[in-house]
Amino acid sequence: MDLFLAKYDILGSIAHIKMLESAGLIKSEELPLLTEELKKLYYLAEDGKLVIEEGIEDIHSQVEFMLTKKLGDLGKKIHSGRSRNDQVMLDIKLFIRDGIRDIVFKVSELSDILLEKSELNKEVLMPGYTHLQIAMPSSFGLWFSSYAESLTDDLELLLSSFNITNQNPLGSAAGYGSSFPLNRKMTTDLLGFRSMNYNVVYAQMGRGKVEKIVSFALANLAATLSKMAFDICLFSSQNFNFIGLPAEFTTGSSIMPHKKNPDVAELIRAKCNKIQGLPNQISLIINNLPSGYFRDLQIIKEIFIPVFIELEECLTMAAMVMERLEINRNILDDPKYDYIFSVEEVNKLVLEGIPFRDAYKKVAEMIEKGHFAPDKKVVHTHEGSIGNLCNDKIAEKKKTIIEKFEFEKIQEAYTELLK
Repeated sequence: MDLFLAKYDILGSIAHIKMLESAGLIKSEELPLLTEELKKLYYLAEDGKLVIEEGIEDIHSQVEFMLTKKLGDLGKKIHSGRSRNDQVMLDIKLFIRDGIRDIVFKVSELSDILLEKSELNKEVLMPGYTHLQIAMPSSFGLWFSSYAESLTDDLELLLSSFNITNQNPLGSAAGYGSSFPLNRKMTTDLLGFRSMNYNVVYAQMGRGKVEKIVSFALANLAATLSKMAFDICLFSSQNFNFIGLPAEFTTGSSIMPHKKNPDVAELIRAKCNKIQGLPNQISLIINNLPSGYFRDLQIIKEIFIPVFIELEECLTMAAMVMERLEINRNILDDPKYDYIFSVEEVNKLVLEGIPFRDAYKKVAEMIEKGHFAPDKKVVHTHEGSIGNLCNDKIAEKKKTIIEKFEFEKIQEAYTELLK
């Protein structure tokens, strides 16, 4: 798991030694030597070629070992004023920031596909359901767009977790600060953090808490994908026949030649349901720990770090599936769906001046006696309805949220560090 954190550990070290030089703890002529070697290690880590050697405890020790091997005692100076406690907390936060950024871009891509499909199919009606009983007219425009807007709320929660993550713990050392004259504001700026965790004890209490908060945001997004995947499985079954999946997203049966199983959607659902259990796992690890560092926290890495790749893969699969879905444009030709237009008939009578309860009773009697003849023309005009999807508003909402992450500021900080 430490190899996932390698390049972030090195970025943190570059920022830390710049601060140490400003505080007089590293000589001005030593800084470029250390910086140059750390940059070499960074690109080695980015290429996946940095390894933790036999007998080396963790990535922090490996980096210091390689520096010392190259620069002698100078390499040992990088640990002044910090502990592995604030190092690993920093590494995890930098990793989370990049992980959330990648997830956000994938969410944005999926949302764009959903809105595009919504516009293309906004005239195509489908049944809406409550209690899994046919209820009222819906449309594919509404269905696709509903998940696009759901993703905007998922982005809001991701943004909140990102802001909590985006606070610098470096300088808290083992959780009680340092007698060195550290400039924590400087490392905060160098690493592109929004702010810092001011209280050094709380900076360490954030270990586990940050992962739990982020996991709630990721689980929330996973819940949206899981629901969407279930819809795909349900609507692609022969009993519904609302949508069709291209052959590359289905598999056959080992004994039934006619079967086309929606395996991709089922796997998205299963993986996302697994992800929804992550906050509980982390909670159970940290819920009875007092303040201070404990080795229990290390176990969080192995369940938390892989979730970003897994969720990103689910988002990629979901985008591919939704983009290629085939739509049945004639669902409501089947007379079994005639009754979903009953509310439209009730509303029409109300507009003619009949009280709602009387109109309801009149249409119910027509249905009971078999006299109900639906008018399948649906006229909805209010915001967010079949005839007024407000997809432009949803797209604008998404854009506004994503801008608040300020990913460019972080990238600019990294570019400056690696100059």
